[in-house]
Amino acid sequence: MKKYILVFVITWMVFSCNTKKAIQEPVQVKTSPITVYKNTITPKDLKTHLVALTSDIFQGRKTGEKGQKLAGDYIKKHYQTLGIQGGVSKEEYYQRIPKDYFKGASRYASENVLAFIAGSEKPEEVLVISAHYDHLGKIDQKIYYGADDNGSGTAAVLEIAEAFKMAVTNGEGPKRSILFLNLTGEEEGLYGSRYYAENPIYPFEKTIANLNIDMVGRIDKAHAKNSDYVYIIGSDILSNELHQISEASNKKHTQLELDYTYKDINDVNRFYFRSDHYNFAKNGVPVIFYFNGVHEDYHKATDTEDKIDYAILTKRAQLVFVTAWELANREAFVKRD
Repeated sequence: MKKYILVFVITWMVFSCNTKKAIQEPVQVKTSPITVYKNTITPKDLKTHLVALTSDIFQGRKTGEKGQKLAGDYIKKHYQTLGIQGGVSKEEYYQRIPKDYFKGASRYASENVLAFIAGSEKPEEVLVISAHYDHLGKIDQKIYYGADDNGSGTAAVLEIAEAFKMAVTNGEGPKRSILFLNLTGEEEGLYGSRYYAENPIYPFEKTIANLNIDMVGRIDKAHAKNSDYVYIIGSDILSNELHQISEASNKKHTQLELDYTYKDINDVNRFYFRSDHYNFAKNGVPVIFYFNGVHEDYHKATDTEDKIDYAILTKRAQLVFVTAWELANREAFVKRD
């Protein structure tokens, strides 16, 4: 009997020790790569870019003028510092647009800035993430800083590119290629995106989608009580599947309110036709336009960096990133229907 009691006591002690160890040392759950890289997009880094892009030296980034060219150089150097190759060729980041193309809308030639990350498995298939970086320049000696329009979208593209590059460095890069397309001439009439559409570096039949970011740093009056939102425009017009991927990515990773108020192409505001995604859509490429709506500083000199809500800008940029991640890594090409 003593023998059985001794065995019981020893067994209980071993079980007790193992239980304590399990309690003291919880199992480590590995964070998914998409979450790791999403979280590298931060308010601090976005603000660094926006403060730079809205500084007086860029003079409102008017198409073709010195400030726009300095802003283009800032964008190019960011990609070079990260080690992301040019999107025109490995060494060339500028898609140059001649002065005559603007038909008087610009007094000078201008440039789109392109950077490219090659896919690991399907490099011929390309996802385009875009934002225009030009604004209105100086009017009546006042600088129109364009912090929201579209410093916010430009900063988001730069941070999304950095997140993808980090994934590549860690051997977890996208299966499909990604083109980071920083566009000029939007304010004059979508000239930069139109020029790219007429002179595409990567064929549209292999372009899976365009995610276009234009004004994502502010809150409009309709959402004064709930800032965790973004307007989604165009997601289901050319591809129901793209719309479903967008919805699922948000539900899983960012939980923003996706507002479809302006989704109808017949909406009186005509936002679907008013930003650079339209030049992709009219060529059959599925698009999503991310937008915060207009506000009292829209196209005014008072659209300044200090009015940006960096918390919501971060969430919106992260939404674009996670949607891009899903699109770039899924098995099948997005259906166009």
